[in-house]
Amino acid sequence: MTAKKTVLVVEDDPAIRRGLVDALQFAGYAVIASAEGRDGRETALGAQIDLAILDVVLPNVSGFDILAEVRKCRPALPVILVTARGAEHDRVHGLQTGADDYVVKPFSSKELLARVAAVLRRSAERPSDVGRIALAGRAIDFDRREVERPDGSRVQLSERESDLLRYLVQNRGRAVARSEILERVWGLPSGDMTTRAIDMHVVNLRDKLADPPDAPQVVLTVRGKGYMLADGGRP
Repeated sequence: MTAKKTVLVVEDDPAIRRGLVDALQFAGYAVIASAEGRDGRETALGAQIDLAILDVVLPNVSGFDILAEVRKCRPALPVILVTARGAEHDRVHGLQTGADDYVVKPFSSKELLARVAAVLRRSAERPSDVGRIALAGRAIDFDRREVERPDGSRVQLSERESDLLRYLVQNRGRAVARSEILERVWGLPSGDMTTRAIDMHVVNLRDKLADPPDAPQVVLTVRGKGYMLADGGRP
């Protein structure tokens, strides 16, 4: 059974927000809704979602601002901008900032759902996976699951070590909780006992990366949260 895709809707107009939520839920999506910019931004940056629908004009933080932050921290997350602004320069700005699509109000539920499906389809088809990346003097080849360390030696990663590192790379710029790694990377239920397995895999991963645990350069520990990739990774 395929898990539901989760869509974030950030829209301050109650009637439009309710209409979007109802249409998406009727189409089989799980929905998280927010009425203002700050809350929507935090959800877009930290929640386990598959797509974000952002109104441009929002209280506190604009949809453009949220999009810009999402592109820095979650570059692969699909985003659709929705707004009453029909001016060409607004559409161009949204697409240049990194929106996957741009819908101008008023629009029909049928049109919106078609655009959501199309963006999710393109997102699944595009090469969002990282093949190779340089990390603090280390070269990672995910296709081979191989690390070339600063001294030139090479070592193989296990499948789970590789998947863990790849997920951190894909989510660079934010802390990833242990429970999220278990659920989103390995497809396992989270629990206090199980999440300790993440720490052991990180220990092994750091050893293979020659990443000193007392001063890590690649995989950082975020106290009370989980782990994140250090700045500076480049495909």
